[in-house]
Formats: sequence, structure tokens, C-alpha cells
Amino acid sequence: MGVFNRGPRDGGDRPPFVMRPNIPGLRGIVIGVAVLVGLIILFSLLVRVTRIEAGHVGVEINLAGKQRGASEIPVRTGWVVYSPLTTQIIEFPTYVQTVKWTRNTDEGHPINEEMGFNSKEGMEIFVDVSLSYAIEPTKAPDFYVKYRVGDLEMFTHGILRDIVRNSLNEVASTYVVEDIYGEGKAEFLHKVQGMIEQKVAPVGVSVQQFGFIGAPRVPTVIATAITAKAQAIQQAERARNELATTQAEAAKKIAEAEGDAKSLVTRAQGEADANRIRQNSLTPQLLELRRIENNRALIDKWNGALPTVQSGQGSGMILQLPKPE
Repeated sequence: MGVFNRGPRDGGDRPPFVMRPNIPGLRGIVIGVAVLVGLIILFSLLVRVTRIEAGHVGVEINLAGKQRGASEIPVRTGWVVYSPLTTQIIEFPTYVQTVKWTRNTDEGHPINEEMGFNSKEGMEIFVDVSLSYAIEPTKAPDFYVKYRVGDLEMFTHGILRDIVRNSLNEVASTYVVEDIYGEGKAEFLHKVQGMIEQKVAPVGVSVQQFGFIGAPRVPTVIATAITAKAQAIQQAERARNELATTQAEAAKKIAEAEGDAKSLVTRAQGEADANRIRQNSLTPQLLELRRIENNRALIDKWNGALPTVQSGQGSGMILQLPKPE
């Protein structure tokens, strides 16, 4: 490498320039790197690798060929190699998803998501709802084919929310507001959950839990009337219970008194029967036998000694009996 200055013919002084040597292998290296980068880009376009996490399942979508559409066999947990030009892998979680639709902006989305429906009388009712569901791994392809969504968030707050709202309206049209607000609420919720399951179970969505968060909201006048009626029913029931208790205690005392009277009558009857039996059995022969037995018992107890002193009755005299010889 040398440094050259321009001569006078160049029109004066110019900055010197450096003459670099020619390296024969440089062009080959550049070409090799370019080819490698191209291969890497081509490989990334033709082949990709992804991993299905635990608690998830993948659905393989064929984009070309005769078997276009979702594969019937879901992709299990682990590494998956596929071509993005002909195949797409959509991953779904299979663990339980819980969603809350409420008017409270601190739960769920920061907007009012309460649900409203009409009772049999046309009364409008508003509720906060909680629902839990899970996708069955074996039916994940059916789920995708049915709803064509790759994001459960879109399914939850779109399709599933509409299904829940429609089910609430269908079941509520057969119930009066008093039943939904009061004692019939459990039965009402059970029927709504059953209808939701009927609509989503064929595509692998299993409803784990469904219910209201808090009490249904109805107009204040209706709520007051329902509460007053419930209190009146409770008071009447309490009065019936107290009356039944009093009657039971009175019946118990009467039964005890009757039992005591019957016991006395039975005892007296038994004694009378015993006396009658004794009296009927007292014959002269039995009396003589009893006398002989008593005398014999006295003789057996006598030691052979006679009394030596005997007092006269009422005379105050003491007689000395002769001693036996």
C-alpha cells in the first residue's frame, strides 16, 4: 500500500489517496454470508417450531391440500414443528376459565357489564353474573370449527356472553319476579345453567359453575313488597310452630295424666283381683292348716323353759308359779 500525491498536471495540490490491495477471498465470504442469511430466512418461512405449554392444547389448521381445515386430532403438550406456509397452530388453554359480568368497574372490564332480562310479568331485572367453564382437550378442533376464534377472550366476552344473556331471558320468561328474587332463585339458576350447557357442550365447552353475584336488582317498590311478604310468611310460620309446640306440650301432659290414671286403675284392679283370689281360697281346711303350721313354728322355736313369774291383768299382783319337779 502506497501514498500518492497528485502532480502539477492535476491542477494543484489535492489530498493524497490510499490505494487498497485486492483481497481475492473477500467476495466469496460476502457471498457465503448472504447465502446463509437467505437460507435462514427461507427456513424461517418454511419451518417453525413452537411449544404447547402444560394446561393447553393445540389445534392444527391445514391451509393447503385436500384436507384443508382443522385437524380432527388435537396437538398435545410439547414441541411442535410445522410449516407456516401450509399449517397454522392455534393454542387453547384447557384449564378452568372464570368470568364475571358486573356493574362494578373494578371486576372484569372497567365498564358496566351487568346483565338484564325480563320476568314473566315483563318486569326488568338486572344481575351480576359469575361463570366458570373449560374446554375439553379432545373437542378443541370442534370448538374452533364452530366458533372460528383463536382467542378465548373474544369467545368469552362475545359469543359466550350472548349465550348466557339469551338463556337468562328464555328461562326468565316462565318465572315471576317473586320466584327469581326469592325462594325459586336456586331452581331458576339451575335451569339457566342447564340451557347454557345444552348450547355449548356439543363443541367441548364444559360449564363448571354459574350463579348470581349478590341479589338480583329490581325496582325498590317491588323489592320492598317482596321483603314484606316474606317477613309475613315467616311470622305466620313462626306462629304456627309456636301453636304446634303448645298443642304438643298440652297433649303430652294429657297423655301423662291419662297414663297415671290408668296406672292407678290398673294397680287398684290388680289389688282387688288379688284380694278376691285370696278370699276365695280361704277354706276351713286352709285356715286349720295355717293354724297348725303356726303352732308348729312356735313349738320349734320353744326352748322348753316355762315362765316363772306371771302378773295378773289389772290386779297389780305377782303370782309365784310352782317350779316343776
